[in-house]
Amino acid sequence: MFETLYPRRIVSLAAEVPAILQALDEFHRLVGVSVFATYPPDVEHLPHVGGFSTPNVRRILDLRPDLVITTSDIHAEVTAELVRVGVQVISLNPHRLEDVYRNILLIGGLVGRMERAQWVVARMQADLATLARSLGLAAPVRVYFEEWPGPMVSGIGWVSDLIHLLGGEDIFRDRAVHAKAAQRVVTPELVRERQPDVIFLSWCGKPADTAILHRRPGWEAIPAVRENRIFEIPSDVILQAGPQLIEGARMLADGLRTVSQVLHVHRQSIQE
Repeated sequence: MFETLYPRRIVSLAAEVPAILQALDEFHRLVGVSVFATYPPDVEHLPHVGGFSTPNVRRILDLRPDLVITTSDIHAEVTAELVRVGVQVISLNPHRLEDVYRNILLIGGLVGRMERAQWVVARMQADLATLARSLGLAAPVRVYFEEWPGPMVSGIGWVSDLIHLLGGEDIFRDRAVHAKAAQRVVTPELVRERQPDVIFLSWCGKPADTAILHRRPGWEAIPAVRENRIFEIPSDVILQAGPQLIEGARMLADGLRTVSQVLHVHRQSIQE
């Protein structure tokens, strides 16, 4: 009896929302996305309303949405413009892992699927707990996660939370408390000083070039680079704050496990 009260035509500028709606079995409500929405695969069939930082208000309005979902301060102006013309807007701003869970519950409530949203969150938490227990790192692993190469940006809060949950040590966990990318900019010298054992690259919206690390001055002195312990994780499974983070966490875990075993053997050989 309440079905007509829930939004039936959703436009999302937040790249994670399609995966959330799919997990809630409500993907059919989505009528438009930004070009940066790439997950799940079905999203490629939806109309595009512009880039992540350059949404087109006219295209959005042409889709007759009864709800638009924006994200972060990047969408502050378009959010205000849509509100001024009478469009219902919800603005997400996930930063830590708890924010990811909270937004899934929020969207679940918006589309009348709160019970399903609670199940999705509980499943994510259980999967991560199981993954962390099964990992059991043989040796501590120092991690540098890079989400953009120029300027170099270290991992956002939920990525740092995943690294910590899996038993790794994010060398820039002190920067992860900041939501804005500009506040997580790091220098090549600072990375070199903190000596990561492994490097994960996940450049937002484009493939990573692992070879570039070997060309950065002085980085041959970094254990991860010297031993070529460099892994790429697709940005759509680790930098989009939705249920697909479990896939990204598994890729993090695989890299951590591999490097931890190598470090364990190396340290044992030194002791002998």
